[in-house]
Amino acid sequence: MSGAEPSRIIELSSQECLDLLGKEGVGRVAFTDSSGPAVVPVNYTLEDGTVVFRMASGNWLDQALTTSIVGADVRIAFQADHIEPGTRTGWSVLIRGAAHHFTPDASENPPVTPWAGGDRRSYIRLLPREITGVRLIG
Repeated sequence: MSGAEPSRIIELSSQECLDLLGKEGVGRVAFTDSSGPAVVPVNYTLEDGTVVFRMASGNWLDQALTTSIVGADVRIAFQADHIEPGTRTGWSVLIRGAAHHFTPDASENPPVTPWAGGDRRSYIRLLPREITGVRLIG
């Protein structure tokens, strides 16, 4: 695409970021475990301004997000985007904050249905401390 005009980057407000995340459903969780930094894809939903995802109890990510210190935060990052390569437009949102295991209310449907099969009983809620995002426009 030589000769194409470069896209402009526009910073998004926190609310614009959450609005965009509500239209997607797949993102990436970045965390650190005993081997170092890692990034894994998850499907998610937004619930009251928080990101909710679930995974198999005891799996690699679940273990990394579990601490034996009561009240301690496990800090993670979550990123989702939507890019249109043909027009060089799109957006990207990054949320940083604390991950907390929780049990959904038994009277409600699970807040997020995992795409991957298997037993996915571990629910995580990301409480945002920082929400940033950009939009690429042509």
